[in-house]
Amino acid sequence: MLIYSNNFNLKHIADSGQCFRMNPVEDAKYSLIAYDKYIELTQVKDNCIELSCSEEDYNQIWKHYFDLDFNYEQIVTGLSEGQDDFLKNAAKFGNGLRILKQDIYETLISFIISQRKNIPAIKNCIEILCVKYGKRKISRECGGKEYYTFPSPESLANASAQDLKITGLGYRDRYILKTSQSVLKGDIDLKALRQLSFEETLKQLQTLSGVGIKVANCVALYGLHHIEAFPIDVWIARILKDIYNDQFNLEPYNGFAGIVQQYMFYYIRNKK
Repeated sequence: MLIYSNNFNLKHIADSGQCFRMNPVEDAKYSLIAYDKYIELTQVKDNCIELSCSEEDYNQIWKHYFDLDFNYEQIVTGLSEGQDDFLKNAAKFGNGLRILKQDIYETLISFIISQRKNIPAIKNCIEILCVKYGKRKISRECGGKEYYTFPSPESLANASAQDLKITGLGYRDRYILKTSQSVLKGDIDLKALRQLSFEETLKQLQTLSGVGIKVANCVALYGLHHIEAFPIDVWIARILKDIYNDQFNLEPYNGFAGIVQQYMFYYIRNKK
């Protein structure tokens, strides 16, 4: 099916560092595995995307996943017409970025893995985990494509530490094991986090093994859609220091700082 949006760029989203199972298939075409589903997407035109899914799946899963009811164009236009030259350039460069609404548990585990790893290494670790602990499925919509779902909390909670070590997790294996056990036992209810304030969400997430303030902000932004979150990794820290002399004012972006952060990150990481 075809959908139309003036602010939806597959390449920019796939390279944005917020999800790790969206990959190029061929020119302008990407595969994505999320919510136990496999989908292929093609950038037909700047404002037109083709999705290999039924209308029912689009309305139930993908419309929500890509946050297509939110007016990103208004925010991007505001940045493009503002007084901040860096953000002007970032908005122009990354036009089409969107904050995805990902599965909370997958986002949590993915960003625990992401610590001190580059994106190719993160993707590799996650795919190994999915093949070893996820479920094998076949996508009829995509010609019988075989894929593996993201592991459940139960499958990772019951994994042995030795088995986890061979997935390339390094010291993160114990974090994945302990956090998955906490989720499985109900020490934290990830779905219930949706009812909490942003500040309380950060506090709750940081009770989990391997979750500090940066990972908590990433989970809040990409898994719980707290678009006021502003994760600070090495790239953002570099921008804040080198461009803004550590004087960046978040106040003008209250309520959508996470979108601004995403454009900053994409620009500084990908510009030539």
